[in-house]
Amino acid sequence: MSDLTSHLTPGMLVRNPACPEWGTGQVQSNINGRLTVNFPDEGKVVIDGNKIELVPVFEQ
Repeated sequence: MSDLTSHLTPGMLVRNPACPEWGTGQVQSNINGRLTVNFPDEGKVVIDGNKIELVPVFEQ
């Protein structure tokens, strides 16, 4: 798991800065840097955390 994604755990809220129109997503899993995130406007997306840095959201 890369340093970019090691802190992202299931249940955390995140945004993809490259696709802000997806909204705030919830991390479903993080296995070896591959994250499954459920976005309200895009659905479930598998993201390679070694290539895309997701931004944690602490307030909505």
